[in-house]
Amino acid sequence: MKLRTNTSMPDLSDPLGEVLHLLRLNGTFYCRSELAAPWGVELPPFEGRMMFHVVTAGECWLEVEGEPPHLLRQGSLALVPHGNGHTIRSQPTEKTVPLFDIPVERVSDRYEIMRHGGDGDLTHLTCGVVRFDHIAGQQLIRHLPKVLQIDTWADEEGSWLHSTLRFIAQEARELRPGGETVITHLADILIIQAIRSWLDASPEGNQGWLAGLRDMHVGKALAAIHREPDKAWTVASLAKEVGMSRSGFSARFTHLVGDSVMRYLTRWRMQLARSQLLENPEPLSIIAGRLGYQSEAAFCRAFKRVFGRSPGSIRNNTILSP
Repeated sequence: MKLRTNTSMPDLSDPLGEVLHLLRLNGTFYCRSELAAPWGVELPPFEGRMMFHVVTAGECWLEVEGEPPHLLRQGSLALVPHGNGHTIRSQPTEKTVPLFDIPVERVSDRYEIMRHGGDGDLTHLTCGVVRFDHIAGQQLIRHLPKVLQIDTWADEEGSWLHSTLRFIAQEARELRPGGETVITHLADILIIQAIRSWLDASPEGNQGWLAGLRDMHVGKALAAIHREPDKAWTVASLAKEVGMSRSGFSARFTHLVGDSVMRYLTRWRMQLARSQLLENPEPLSIIAGRLGYQSEAAFCRAFKRVFGRSPGSIRNNTILSP
């Protein structure tokens, strides 16, 4: 069984678009918050998750350790990509209450309404916690800052954003049949659009692995690896795939990505393997074959080189760092 993506994938000439296509967000929960000043909420860390806040009315302050406070106004979208614990409050000096100590109205398993605070100015937020299923999305998230805030959008984007925010606010307020589905899908689109805007505007969006994805030759090689991790790739075959000499391609790949071609290929395969080990009980031999390894022993050696532990430790609920 080959690890290939579907035929609707972007063309190989757009490897960064392909990664965005593979983000595949899954919602853990979404919450509409009605907050009256003075108020403050302390959110715990959510490992392996991204948190987001969309301000649909009013304003608030978001603080993550090691970052200056971020003022969020109506129309702001803030992502906390790495699941760090953080606070949101009406003023930077307000006391905070732990999130799970605040009563909520549970609308469904994935949607709730929270009302909190005093009798002052109102702030309305749509918040949520999401995770990325595909390893490409997880790799992208590692390159994002602690807080990604979008306030200023291009005219066309701004019009679309404000219409979307109004739609989310209306659906959250009325919660008509199917409203939860509408809100979650629109929130996913907002997150992807925010990441796209950051990639276009931030210097960090054109460094390292992200720079490799944007490069005409290296990006095409990365896309080939991502699409067909089971293929018996070599430096020479990838160089031929992208129309470069072996030595020139190898040097360019290492310079941009910060890893050699074959080391990157191995690490990519092992990250895929780790995800599969966590998700299903298939024998190691099946997973090994799916990732291009002719023997289970060779696969296990490669896995241990990358993670320092055996594949079996995953099945014992051991959490490994990439």
